[in-house]
Amino acid sequence: MENIQIFVTGGTFDKTYNYIEGKLFFEKTHLPEMLQRSKSRLPISVKTLMMKDSLDLTEADTATIINACMQSDAQKIVITHGTDRMTQTAAQLAKECFLNKTIILTGAMIPYAFGSSSDGFFNLGCALAFVQTIENGIYLCMNGQIFTWDKVCKNTKEGFFEPKENLA
Repeated sequence: MENIQIFVTGGTFDKTYNYIEGKLFFEKTHLPEMLQRSKSRLPISVKTLMMKDSLDLTEADTATIINACMQSDAQKIVITHGTDRMTQTAAQLAKECFLNKTIILTGAMIPYAFGSSSDGFFNLGCALAFVQTIENGIYLCMNGQIFTWDKVCKNTKEGFFEPKENLA
């Protein structure tokens, strides 16, 4: 079984809620806990690249993500990412022409720390299943669906991802 690399970049997926101040913040990634809780038996390596809201990502941060994917020996990569700029990062990855790798970006609309109301656990599970079975390319996995990087958009009114043609 091939090793799967997970790169953590932050996003709502990994935010924690400060009940006193009423604000979301980053403390640590929830990925190890999620993998343990799911009883995953996959050969997975987790590396935190950054802990940022995607709206705060810089060109240098995107370059860090691209470089990590290039340097990784893994052919199967999952990137946890904020949903606001997920499609932009996917487009930048696609420009690099990763013909020999399957790279899937996933995230959450509700933080994992919020428990059963979060979509993060489900999205991570779907991304891990898809990365093992789909052909090489750049994808987004959200809401139980897999999308090619150039045929998906975030429906900000409804709070989910969908094919681009649905917003026409």
